[in-house]
Amino acid sequence: MGQLYRAGHNDCINDWILTMTTTLHLISSMATKPLLADLVKLYAAHAPGVDVHVESVGGVDAAKRVEAGEPFDGVVLASNAIDKLIAGGHVLPGSRADLVHSDVAVAVPAGTPVPDISTEAALKAAILATPTLGYSTGPSGVQLAKQFDTWGIAEQIAPRIVQAKPGVPVGSLVAKGEVALGFQQRSEMLGVQGITIVGSLPKAVEIITTFSGSVARTCSHPEAMRALLAFWQSSACDALKRQHGMDPA
Repeated sequence: MGQLYRAGHNDCINDWILTMTTTLHLISSMATKPLLADLVKLYAAHAPGVDVHVESVGGVDAAKRVEAGEPFDGVVLASNAIDKLIAGGHVLPGSRADLVHSDVAVAVPAGTPVPDISTEAALKAAILATPTLGYSTGPSGVQLAKQFDTWGIAEQIAPRIVQAKPGVPVGSLVAKGEVALGFQQRSEMLGVQGITIVGSLPKAVEIITTFSGSVARTCSHPEAMRALLAFWQSSACDALKRQHGMDPA
């Protein structure tokens, strides 16, 4: 008999048996791909009767596929994207489970000078001085573009911007030398060879994204999906989240 966690609580329900045939198919953005791979392994030890498969793609593409009605049991995306899917009736109301908070980090090619990004003014100066800068199509990229508008430098730096295609890590562009200054979720920068992570954005302009899970409208096993999300919210997963450069939500 498996243990089922009630979403939002750590109470165990012992009257629901997990069968060996329960399979859950999830879709997520690339930002959480490494983390979810480890969380799936952790859950397998906790609930061996549940087989979890996660497909990770660009966040924009993931949302479009869910909106198109492609059958998934669960969705893990930035919280604002989940809220849009809830509003559109594509995921179940009340099923949003915040999992992690993820900050945006800055990287340069390994071996190149590390710029000062300790203050808002220093970061702005580094951006104006760099020959090329890159960011993703995901939530961090959207917020960064808004910051450029706020600073009034969007038009000035537009010719130097290299926007990574959905599913392509900004870190890989930095490693190849295609981007001199890269911005993306820290979790997607970790482990990328050929780059130096300079650090997080300064407090005044930091970009923190909350990634959440939810039960898709097309879910075949809603109780099993809720149990999975509740376990991923539990303290049993906190250490793994921090290992991947994220904070438990």
